[in-house]
Parts: sequence; C-alpha cells; structure tokens
Amino acid sequence: MNHRLTPDEIYFKLYQMFPHAEAELVHNNAYELSIAVMLSAQTTDIAVNKVTPALFEKFPSVYELALSSPQEIETYIKTLGLYRNKAKSMFNFAHEVIGNFNGEIPNTREELMTLSGIGRKSANVILSVIFNVPAIAVDTHVERVSKRLRLAYQNDSVLKVEQKLMRKFRKEYWNKLHHLLIFFGRYHCKSQAPLCETCPFTSFCYYYKHL
Repeated sequence: MNHRLTPDEIYFKLYQMFPHAEAELVHNNAYELSIAVMLSAQTTDIAVNKVTPALFEKFPSVYELALSSPQEIETYIKTLGLYRNKAKSMFNFAHEVIGNFNGEIPNTREELMTLSGIGRKSANVILSVIFNVPAIAVDTHVERVSKRLRLAYQNDSVLKVEQKLMRKFRKEYWNKLHHLLIFFGRYHCKSQAPLCETCPFTSFCYYYKHL
C-alpha cells in the first residue's frame, strides 16, 4: 500500500521519535558553532567535539585565532580529515570576521557566505541554531531521508531539496525539522542497513519499495 503522509504528519512522527533532537556539535556561542560546523565537513560531530575543547581554550575568539597561523591551528585539528584546508579556512575566517564585521559573526545568510569555509549549508546551521532564523540545512542525512520519503526526487540537487522542504513544511517547523531529519538519518534511516522493520514511513518509502 502506498499511503503517503502529509508533511505535517511526517513532522509529528519524527518529533515523536526524536523529541530532543538538537545540534550535536558542542558550542557556547556563534564563533564556536561556526568553527565546529566548518570542522564537521566530511567527518563526524563526535570527532569534532573531541578536538574543540582544546581548540577553543587556545583560541577563545576570532582575535586569538587571527593572531595564530594555519600551521599552529593544524596542530589542534590534525585528527580530522582535510585538516590543512580547514586550518587555512579558519585563519582566513577570523581575519574576515574582524575586518568586515567588527569581530562579530554576521546574522544573514548572504554575509555568512562571504566568509571562508562557510557555504550555504553551514550558514543555514548558524542562522537556525544561533540566531533562531528559520532555515533548513541540507546535509547528507537530510538529503538521503528527503529523497527516501519522496519529499524530493532522487536526482534533485542539495539546493533543490532545501527549496522543496521549505515549500512543503510550515516555516515554524524548519529549525526543528532540520534536527529531526538529521537524527532520523543518523540513528534510524541509516545509509547502510536502515532500521526499516521499525519505521513508520515504509508504506511510501522509495528505498523500501526498491529493496
């Protein structure tokens, strides 16, 4: 049976499964989340959370980061993938925040995306989590789940997925929805061996239908 649920129904079922879904990158402010998001590219939040305590103790703000060097930053993040590129981006990011925004992390997508290491997905995370601006950040989990639940087509780009989710779900749901989809993708609808036997969405799931 191909019983499609409405976006509202999907949202509430996800909420029932993961009521406490929230950002898993440990942070205390906009600067720390910006750096953590930057570091999370092609690695896990768990790995990022292992390196950030010492990193933020050494560089508590963009000012200390700007006074260091990419080489010094590297020593704190070398367990992460792409650490050389990330260290360079972090160093440039610090100088740009100081030079262009008086040391304050900006609160618009357009301004955030002018900063080194911050793409659209990262900007959406910062807007949503720190500034409570409605936004949906599409990472690999969100993209996979959206396509499996037929909220987007299989060949849609990341931007297309974001636009479709924004169109289908109420704006007041966006910030929580982002975390719900991530938790569902990370802990239930996994890339390999998803937990289909206890999933409430199999009646219309693209993946399940093609098993």
